[in-house]
Amino acid sequence: MDHEPDIVLWDGECAFCRRGILWFQKRDVNTRLKMVPYQQAPSPPMTPALARACQKALYVIRPNGEQIRAGRAILYLFGVIGYTRLARLGAQRPWVWAIEFGYWLVARNRQIASRFLFTREPTEPRL
Repeated sequence: MDHEPDIVLWDGECAFCRRGILWFQKRDVNTRLKMVPYQQAPSPPMTPALARACQKALYVIRPNGEQIRAGRAILYLFGVIGYTRLARLGAQRPWVWAIEFGYWLVARNRQIASRFLFTREPTEPRL
């Protein structure tokens, strides 16, 4: 690997999150993403404030230090795995607002959402 991967911080205690991370990981054929449960993330990049924020949302930490969170982080991940048109379209208003609202809604109802999405049992993501 000739590049530093983006760090994806996710809730390692959430089965729904694990399933989503595995979905992205399987499609990350160029290994551009390093999936790390925020509970196991080293410092840096982890800080107490970032740990509190990660309890509520997925975060992507770029090699340059840029932080992307929630729905925009999902769009970014889609772009990384090759769904660039979807990522670009989703980043435009009003779509980005709908994606952020959808993220907020699902994040607060993960137990219910997990019954309908990612219904097969997950394996463990590679760390």
